[in-house]
Amino acid sequence: MSGQHASAGRRPRRPASGPVTEPVPVKSFFHVVSTDEARARIAEVRPVGTETVRVAMASGRVLARDLVAPSDLPHFHRANMDGYAVRAHDTFGASGSIPAYLRLVGAVEMGREATQTVGKGEAVRIATGGMLPPGADAVVMVEYAEEIGDGTVEVHRSVAPWEHVLRVGDDIAQGDPIFPRGRRLRPRDLGALTGVGVMRVVVFRRPRVALVSTGDEIVPPTAHPKPGQVRNINEYSLIAMATDAGAAVTDFGVVRDQRQVLERVLRRALADHDAVLISGGSSVGTKDITLDVIQSFPRAAIIFHGISVAPGKPTILARALDKPVLGLPGHPQSALVIFDLFGAALLRILGGESPAGVFLPQRSARARLSQNVASQPGREDYVRVTLTERDGERVATPLVGKSGAIFNLVKADGLVRIAANAEGLEAGTEVEVILL
Repeated sequence: MSGQHASAGRRPRRPASGPVTEPVPVKSFFHVVSTDEARARIAEVRPVGTETVRVAMASGRVLARDLVAPSDLPHFHRANMDGYAVRAHDTFGASGSIPAYLRLVGAVEMGREATQTVGKGEAVRIATGGMLPPGADAVVMVEYAEEIGDGTVEVHRSVAPWEHVLRVGDDIAQGDPIFPRGRRLRPRDLGALTGVGVMRVVVFRRPRVALVSTGDEIVPPTAHPKPGQVRNINEYSLIAMATDAGAAVTDFGVVRDQRQVLERVLRRALADHDAVLISGGSSVGTKDITLDVIQSFPRAAIIFHGISVAPGKPTILARALDKPVLGLPGHPQSALVIFDLFGAALLRILGGESPAGVFLPQRSARARLSQNVASQPGREDYVRVTLTERDGERVATPLVGKSGAIFNLVKADGLVRIAANAEGLEAGTEVEVILL
């Protein structure tokens, strides 16, 4: 016992080979969660506020209220083909060998109300989109009719009642639901809205997101890196990816690995933004200070620190000043994959989208693995693959490379998920490829 006490109080002897190296304390992950739990925690994020915008400016915005049709579309019976408005009964039995003969009594002018009534044995010339005249209940396509020069139309094919006609409300009826709350509007949606007279919509604001990059080793792309330095990669990719997820991004640039500096920048970022993305410093190295800085804020909460996933385990989700903070790994591959799998979903939920759909791949394809892929049980692995066609079948070929290799990710066409309880996938297995 006395010997142990004595040695504990002495400084270690200097070895002959060099200076003394003091032991470095090793950090550990705070709270590692499964991918399912990570998604569940992200789904709890509250969306931002709302605003009213003109439909013309609403592409990419998320609806904050359910929309119902204020009117019928179309609001009159409308021809769906070029041809002749007729009474369907007058064409029954018509064929190429035994045509029906109808008397041409007029034509419908586009953009004008049709007033010429179609009586028994009569026809009216009409173009696609024209108003079906009174008395008519079908349109004979122009390909199956011929004007024979004496005011007679020869019909070579019969039509059923309401054939080639869009009736009132066929597209959508007044009071029918159009789009639900939480839908991100696409360009084609805007025309549908204006078609029923909707000119303004209530949408969620674009989330204001601050991007903070950290690392003493990071230099601008214009610089010539010295040994130990790397050009900035994550900042530029993440700005574009966050913008694609619907956010309005403010770039705070690269912050040195100094606690007071990062704390000051994070405080500014939180003051004027709805969320903060921090690239780098989320791992457990001695210079990874992101976790400590977040915890320095009053009422800060670390929701998780670490996800059972590869690449990208050192990921942080926290709250500071009642706003979400996502700490991404510094390695480019890990950072960009984690943003694809979790970060984009967080921003889309923050922007008002329903959590039910944001974690589903936006684009995917089925393929067969070209070779065996090993995996470590207990974590969800995402393997980078290229896609090719072989013998009429899509083939996924895994790319070999480590998480720091950005061009390994750039060359990939997609990611293949290996479940946490699997030890890998065998060659020939049909897989879903999340397209990048």
